[in-house]
Amino acid sequence: MGDGPPLVEAWRRSAPADPVTADRFRSLVLLDANFDPEGLRVAVDGDRVVGAAYAVRRMTPMAGTDLEPEQGWIPFFFVDPDARGRGLGRRLLTEALDWLHGHGRTRVDFSSYTPHYVLPGLDADAYPEAAGLLASLGFRTLYEAAAMDRSLVGYRLPDGVRHRLAELTALGHRFATPADDDLVDLVALAGDHFGADWARAIRQCLAAGTPLDRIVVVRDPSGRLAGWAMHGAYESADERFGPFGVLAEMRGTGLGKVLLHLVLERMRARGAHCAWFLWTGERSPAAHLYRAAGFSTTRVFRVLRREAAR
Repeated sequence: MGDGPPLVEAWRRSAPADPVTADRFRSLVLLDANFDPEGLRVAVDGDRVVGAAYAVRRMTPMAGTDLEPEQGWIPFFFVDPDARGRGLGRRLLTEALDWLHGHGRTRVDFSSYTPHYVLPGLDADAYPEAAGLLASLGFRTLYEAAAMDRSLVGYRLPDGVRHRLAELTALGHRFATPADDDLVDLVALAGDHFGADWARAIRQCLAAGTPLDRIVVVRDPSGRLAGWAMHGAYESADERFGPFGVLAEMRGTGLGKVLLHLVLERMRARGAHCAWFLWTGERSPAAHLYRAAGFSTTRVFRVLRREAAR
């Protein structure tokens, strides 16, 4: 038997706030196009997995031909509670970092690897020992990502949103579920203005059978696709909101607020009891929009980076 099943069990013991299942581990790690078994460092005591650290670098580009040759990632590491205090975590991380450095990676992020990050970064409140270890190895905070949730129990479209929807529609904006012919524009909008990972997520979830009614798009009076919002894009989690974006020049018009609430209304109609997502800037304009829509921060993750000379 390989390390997969016992590694998943060890992960659950070590990180009870963020357990993983065998099928998620398979999808996020083993089936990732960039997975290299040499980057997965596993510590075994007898027949028991007691720790692991995973290092990854791009062998296939996210978009175009860019392999980000100086960039590496540590998406996760853990040590069994019974094996802590012996320097095992430091050894696992050092081996993972050395492996990345051997492949020319002088910049390493924890743990914002796309397309298959487990968490956006480190929750230092949940894992203070890990925070101390990463700091001692030279990782510094780049920025913080906020995860937010809101209850949908009793949700109804706010009157102000309904009024703004009517105004925008009268001005010629068209809000709708995308048709097949809209999908090329949608993927291009996401990729060109928001990042290759969002375009990949949309393309991948739709190819896997996610229904189009999980998406609301808006076209401006000229017919240009100006924004979209959706749910159910990641790991088929219907209550997970996003990705969501509006063209920069259209922000402040109410398009984003309307799109957000139209998708929340659809989620509630499907029986969702909450809406959640993992990643927005804690003080970003998007975070302000989410809070105004009833979301609150549930966890804060530190996106960390370590830079070293060749």
